[in-house]
Amino acid sequence: MPDSATPPVVMIRDMTDADADAVLAIYAEGIATGHATFEHELPTWERFSASRHKAPRLVAEVGGAVVGWAAFSPVSSRPAYKGVAEHSVYVSAAARGQGVGHLLLSTFLEEAAASGFWMVESRIFPENLASLSLHFACGFRVVGRRKRMGRMTYGPAQGQWRDCILVEWRKRDEAE
Repeated sequence: MPDSATPPVVMIRDMTDADADAVLAIYAEGIATGHATFEHELPTWERFSASRHKAPRLVAEVGGAVVGWAAFSPVSSRPAYKGVAEHSVYVSAAARGQGVGHLLLSTFLEEAAASGFWMVESRIFPENLASLSLHFACGFRVVGRRKRMGRMTYGPAQGQWRDCILVEWRKRDEAE
């Protein structure tokens, strides 16, 4: 990674199976924070891939190394919701705070809109201020707080109930 005074040159591209190890390593970093997901165990690439839409799936690269990723999970199999998806965006610890997440999420939303998605949602732990800030900067809004949404099953917070902030982004011509 370049030093913090020099913004990194970030390339955003489609995620491929060749990115599996890097994507899962970044996901593992997020799991380890205890503030990114209820997941406690890293999935296999096959399970990760099968649980997400095929496109858009993007990675951010700096100097040829994958430092972030974004992907969708379906919210419903019902036809009425074909343009609604839940997303995940993760940036490696070494690349955080350098604009990688903003470029990655902004590009991801552009591709989502071009692919026919009109609403993108996510649930974010209230303690994850960096993620909330990133989402607000990319045009998301808070639609509610889910109290005691789930219970942590690992780490120091094991057994603890967690709230989630529900955020959404809407395609401009679909916005309220």
